[in-house]
Amino acid sequence: MNIPCEKCRPAATLIGVLALAFWVIIGLPRAIPVAFATDSAPVPLLKDGHPVDWWFVFKLNGSDFPGCTASGDDQRTCTFDKNRKPPTKKYSPIGQRFIYASSEDPELKEGAGCTGETATDPLGATFGDVFKGSYNYVVWNDQPDGHPKICGNQPDCGTSWGHSKGLLAWNDAGEGLVLQVTTPSWPLSASAELPRKGDANTLGCVANNNVKLSQHFFALRLTKDDVISVLKALQNASAPTDPSIHSIANNGGPSAIEALVKTLHAKALSTTVTSKQLSTGVILISKPARLKVPPWQMVSATLGGTSLKVASFHNSHDIADTTGSTKVTCWDAALPKPGAVTIAKWGRWGVANFDLQSGHNHAKIALSTGGNHHYTIFGDMNQVGALTPPCNKAQNVRGGLFFVLDNESLFESVTGLLNGSQPR
Repeated sequence: MNIPCEKCRPAATLIGVLALAFWVIIGLPRAIPVAFATDSAPVPLLKDGHPVDWWFVFKLNGSDFPGCTASGDDQRTCTFDKNRKPPTKKYSPIGQRFIYASSEDPELKEGAGCTGETATDPLGATFGDVFKGSYNYVVWNDQPDGHPKICGNQPDCGTSWGHSKGLLAWNDAGEGLVLQVTTPSWPLSASAELPRKGDANTLGCVANNNVKLSQHFFALRLTKDDVISVLKALQNASAPTDPSIHSIANNGGPSAIEALVKTLHAKALSTTVTSKQLSTGVILISKPARLKVPPWQMVSATLGGTSLKVASFHNSHDIADTTGSTKVTCWDAALPKPGAVTIAKWGRWGVANFDLQSGHNHAKIALSTGGNHHYTIFGDMNQVGALTPPCNKAQNVRGGLFFVLDNESLFESVTGLLNGSQPR
């Protein structure tokens, strides 16, 4: 029988305190098992035991960067699944090579191993700490592929739900982390005791190939107030989740957090963009699904009309480049005027140029191209929708989150990543 972790922790804490008192009384070394250290918070990890305030991972696409390593010495494993082997039939090409930056070193560098599968890559270490731990958490993903069904009887969540994927975890004091992901069908469980039913718990092991295209991941350390802000942003964006499913929600901690988690399984009525600066200085923007505007023009407007260069899931027939004078009539009078928004079509890593359009890229990254800031933005949403009526198209009628970092070193490094050219 699996007992919900929030009911187990008080007993575990009492045992830990009694154990400490026992060692003090008899004068022996105070070696307390890690399981009793329940006051620790989940944090972004570059590898096991190496915390940072934030990290950014860019998973390269499988067509241009196949496998997990440049040498081809790949050791793919389904780390968070028992008796499961990595699928191969539908997985062509496989792309789990990655580059990363962090608050410790904001310059991009290539990592080692398969993204999300090891204790030494940021995604694998951070997700693994939550998955194998006993924290409070909530998971959301608008493309669960029916496992579980969190938006009625549909396999995926459509119009008026958030186009958003991620994981929020916190301790009983309310401190924790948010992990933004862009991969369909993962994650959809945050507990090894309650593994996902019907599909895998490991990136690169789910039934559908979610490691073929480029993807991005972003993790950020949060205070209690930050956790509350993220939950309010998720609520505003109609993030698709279901707190009644214990594999994707383990509610606990401060009462204000518990109450907000309970509100998440509902489509929000809001049409108001929210913007909040978190304790790390990162700005969190939330687009409500009922606000029928093009998403990245909305981000530009929210940042004071800052012009943007955007790399997202995008086809030639989707929203084209706009200038500051382009007429956007799918708009809201409460929003300021947006700046220019242009599409990054080619990226570059090392000596290789690679395609950043929808056949190869599912990451959602933007850079400011004017003003006094050095914004790097990690978002949930594609640049797909409409500038002019009819406005109820694609991402115009979806919600999502955007994390905005003002960091010059990161900005310069990501600028190089998005400045590729079409191979001849």
